[in-house]
Amino acid sequence: MVTTTQNTDGPLPPPTERRRLRESRSLTKAQVAARVGVSRSTIRAWESGRRVPHGREGAAYARLLRALAAPAAAEETTTAEAAPETPPGAATAPAPSPTAAPAPAAASAAVAAARTAPVTAEPLTPAQAFDALYAFCAPALVRQTYLLTGRRELARESVERAFQLAWQRWPELARDRDPGGWVRAVAYDCALSPWHRFRPRYRHPEPPPADPADHALLHVLLTLPPSYRRTLVLYDGVGLDLPETAAETEASTPAAAMRLTHAREAVAARLPELADPAELHRRLLELASKEQLRAGRPTVIRAGCERQNVLWTRAAIAFTVTIVGATTLTLRTAPTHYEAPIAPAQAVEGVPAVGVMGPLSREEQALRAKLGAAAKGPERLLPEPG
Repeated sequence: MVTTTQNTDGPLPPPTERRRLRESRSLTKAQVAARVGVSRSTIRAWESGRRVPHGREGAAYARLLRALAAPAAAEETTTAEAAPETPPGAATAPAPSPTAAPAPAAASAAVAAARTAPVTAEPLTPAQAFDALYAFCAPALVRQTYLLTGRRELARESVERAFQLAWQRWPELARDRDPGGWVRAVAYDCALSPWHRFRPRYRHPEPPPADPADHALLHVLLTLPPSYRRTLVLYDGVGLDLPETAAETEASTPAAAMRLTHAREAVAARLPELADPAELHRRLLELASKEQLRAGRPTVIRAGCERQNVLWTRAAIAFTVTIVGATTLTLRTAPTHYEAPIAPAQAVEGVPAVGVMGPLSREEQALRAKLGAAAKGPERLLPEPG
């Protein structure tokens, strides 16, 4: 595998360094591809080392990497130079939009800003790193979740719940390769939970979008199965590639491709003007951007998470104390030896009634005389008085 290449603009860094530079500036593969004038799959191949940049696109890619390695001020002055004309027939990715989610490692740059900052800068505290991730992902993530549920309050609640779980697991999540993707997956799971239908506040539908076209598109999305809807939003709305979409939906790549194909066919059958994937991508972004959806402040999320942790801790302590008290009371009042229970009184049947003594019959008198005659013997010995 070739890791460097030589061109008129100097050698390129290794593939891992190319990816790190892109992630340090929070750029997606689609954004870099649009600047260089190639497809997103080409950028992925260059960053993995499977292909070597060459020609005019390779030179533009080398200039862009040098601009990314320079300070932020140098990047602004060289952005126009790094983007050449798009050659005929070259695939270009859609322009970045406010609903586009960070790439699988772009959010890592917001969390790991201490690593990408100059050595002399002080590292970020956990709260500052969490706030940076929240500010980077939350606004777009709320709009994406709205496409899945069609409910504004549920979208905001799901995103806030996902970030609360992220703050609870922050020591491990801060070292994750893609913290933004982790939060997105949790928010989607919370939003698509079937238990929301039993909540009184979510039993009735919310007012639809004002635009009839947006209303029709949202209605078609909500008629899709949850797995198809999630795949469509991730691929055509967020902009993930097929392997990343399959990984986030916990499906194989062929299964994700099948879901995407069926979802597009269902949308095209109801809305023929959205048969083109590029037009569908544009309309999804417009639908999410028109809604006034805002997430809470990160300080409120962290405070709510910590308050919830305190309540759960107190509840666990109270439950433990109750169990200990009940066990102690049982031990103090329990008997120390076995006592056989007293059987209740029962009536005995079949015993003949006691007869009344009356005069002896002739047979009984003869028997008494016979017994008296047989009992003849010495007189009873009596003690004599002394």
